[in-house]
Amino acid sequence: MLRRLLFITLWCFPFLVFGQKTITAVKATQTPHIDGNLDDVAWQQIAPVSDWMQYSPSYGSPITSKTEVRILYDDEAIYVGAYLYDDPSLIRKQLTARDNEQQQNADYFSVFLDTYNDQQNGFQFLVTSANVQSDAKLTATANVGYGQFGDKTWDAVWESQVKMHDNGWSVEMKIPYLSLRFSKKDVQTWGLQFLRYIRRNNEQDYWNPVDPNVNGFVNQFGKLTDIKDIQPPLRLSFYPYVSTGARLNAEGVSPSSQWLRNGGMDVKYGINESFTLDATLIPDFGQVVSDDVINNLTPFEQKFNENRPFFTEGTELFNKSNLFYSRRIGAVPAGYYDIVNMVATNSNLKIIKNPSVTQLYNAIKFSGRTKNKLGIGVFNAIGAPMYATILDKTTGEKTKIQTSPLTNYNLVVLDQALKGRSYITFTNANTIRDGHTRDANVTALDVSLFDNSNKYNIKTYGRYSKIFSSNSYDGYNAGLKLGKVGGKVQYYGQADIKSTDYDPRDLGFLQTANVSSYIGVISYHQYTETKKFLNYSYTLNFTNQRLYRPNAYSSTDINFDAFYLFKNFWDVTLIVGATPTQHDYFVLEKPLQGLFVKRPGFGYVELQGSTDSRKKLFFGYDWLQGDFFNAKPEKRYYKYNFSLRYRFSNKTSMTVSHANESETNYIVNSYVTETNGDPIAGFVDFKDINTTLSGIYNFTSRLNLNFRLRHDWSKVPYKSFADVDADGNTITRPFISGLDENVNFFNVDAFLSWDFKLGCNLTLGYKNWIGDSYSINGVKFHRYLGNFTRSFDVSHGNEFTVKVIYFLDYNQLRKKK
Repeated sequence: MLRRLLFITLWCFPFLVFGQKTITAVKATQTPHIDGNLDDVAWQQIAPVSDWMQYSPSYGSPITSKTEVRILYDDEAIYVGAYLYDDPSLIRKQLTARDNEQQQNADYFSVFLDTYNDQQNGFQFLVTSANVQSDAKLTATANVGYGQFGDKTWDAVWESQVKMHDNGWSVEMKIPYLSLRFSKKDVQTWGLQFLRYIRRNNEQDYWNPVDPNVNGFVNQFGKLTDIKDIQPPLRLSFYPYVSTGARLNAEGVSPSSQWLRNGGMDVKYGINESFTLDATLIPDFGQVVSDDVINNLTPFEQKFNENRPFFTEGTELFNKSNLFYSRRIGAVPAGYYDIVNMVATNSNLKIIKNPSVTQLYNAIKFSGRTKNKLGIGVFNAIGAPMYATILDKTTGEKTKIQTSPLTNYNLVVLDQALKGRSYITFTNANTIRDGHTRDANVTALDVSLFDNSNKYNIKTYGRYSKIFSSNSYDGYNAGLKLGKVGGKVQYYGQADIKSTDYDPRDLGFLQTANVSSYIGVISYHQYTETKKFLNYSYTLNFTNQRLYRPNAYSSTDINFDAFYLFKNFWDVTLIVGATPTQHDYFVLEKPLQGLFVKRPGFGYVELQGSTDSRKKLFFGYDWLQGDFFNAKPEKRYYKYNFSLRYRFSNKTSMTVSHANESETNYIVNSYVTETNGDPIAGFVDFKDINTTLSGIYNFTSRLNLNFRLRHDWSKVPYKSFADVDADGNTITRPFISGLDENVNFFNVDAFLSWDFKLGCNLTLGYKNWIGDSYSINGVKFHRYLGNFTRSFDVSHGNEFTVKVIYFLDYNQLRKKK
């Protein structure tokens, strides 16, 4: 035992001592002027740091271009000045939108701050050579790969300027303490890291060495020591907004118009040096990108991305246990489709009003971390009761029907950072609805432990859910994952069990409960450059899934994938896998009765890759053929998608993507039953094709125009129908007519966004959509092009909006006064 402890100590000692650099903080006596030049007296008084190491493409090699960085602080802010030597003709400087520097044609410089020095959490501030800002909040799961470090939906208010020179470019940054959180101490030590990215050769360089064999990123920072006598400011800021506009033909069927008007305010209040209260009063979430809705043929809910800033910004703590799906808040009222179906089946009724979005009264977030590294998060939102109004055409009587009750959403998180990257997290989510309706509570405990070398990790978790209703029930989810997470060879094993009645869906997301999953993964990673490749990896995955109750086999999947990054920056991934016979207990939605459908086993080959993103023309692809070793020759499955991006100039680029998925004899639930109530399975030859065209024009680093057009066509013709016996075999029964589907989704989103002042924004928005996705004749227009062109002829909804957000900082207002 003593020998093993000695070995671990000796192994860790070089990394802990020699791998970590330190800068002694210098307090500025004169504040530098943020203009991009480094000729201020303040910069000349301190020595720059200039010892850097490559992370990629050639790990361990020295930086190829001289780089000097200086850092200062005063009572108000942190200041960073960097001189990045280079040939000016080689510097890439494409304009992009904020937080969108990835895969664009621009060099950039970034500073990272771990203000609590806990090696798990931090902040990133990045400036491109075109003075485009990007910022992010970092967590213990931050990814080193090409700048994808943390949550970019977090936006802070800070200053930056760049300047081009005969021998390179320079950048100045002022990061006010208003945009940071740190503990109140007389003398502080922060984690510190600098990054330089040289786009022409995709070179990523760090001041403090970052080892790809070591798991994690924040734990590989250097140190900024002796920060003395800084006081966290009173962090009080206001974001009042007003918005107006018009919505025309909202349902896309009958002509209608609606004047949109709203006003409200977001407030950020620093309760103390570490904790912040964020509140939104009468929020307006109109100017967000349309959801990528699909024709969902599975029994599982489709998950949508969150695009509303209040629910994406600074929510990393709330998402730690995966119990927070913010799209539940302000979602479609539960009774919305009941009203639609009621009117569809009764021609005497007419909808006068049926809101498709739940209005919020307000929402608040309270979060922060103590000096003892305890993170605390509290979230609360109140959804207003929603009502539909129905007109009886015969009597003229109007009836008001509640579609959603007054609802209170709550989330509490306690996250204790332990030594190294270990942590323990407690989470509680509950939803309370007015009246005798459904209430819910979910409690979770997550523990993650790393050894001293940061190579081995064990995670365990448990969740307990309780639903309170006329038919109350409870359930649990438990799991264990352990493995080696650092080095060239990595592996892990995981077991996850979800009981029959585990249900976190009131505030979380879950496709299905009643499942036991067992996973094993082993991988090999070559991080350093070889004769043919910049890096490559191999991964073998094995997954076995069983039904929890009754305990029965469900499916097995085994696959092997190989990834290669070539020296010309093209990449290729090859995946080969097989799935034996599957017992699908969920397609007919009768798992507790043990009713399943046997799906034929198959083998598949998938090829993914992309070209060099530095070029004007960039191409990405994904092709999968999934009918190898198929026991039924009439069974066919394939999918492919590609994307093509062309950069016209440093201001303009466009991307077109196209995806095609097709399967013959795919088994679905027809949602028709026999007279005895038994479900009927349907066999369909479905085809789904999706095309998206998007573009951006950047007038300046703070003014840009985004455009996006998406069309999705789903054709679902039924070939035959079948009953299912106790062994999962299908028994052909008479054909049922009238169930074929021809579904079109069409959306246009265009936004002109102008950050006319720090923290202030003006946005002009336009949205267009098809109101009735079934309105195109699938028999007459049975091909994709016919559906796409016909989409322009059917009735559309339109929306025009203007929104102004203004930033008011209490400290600045007090100074002016």
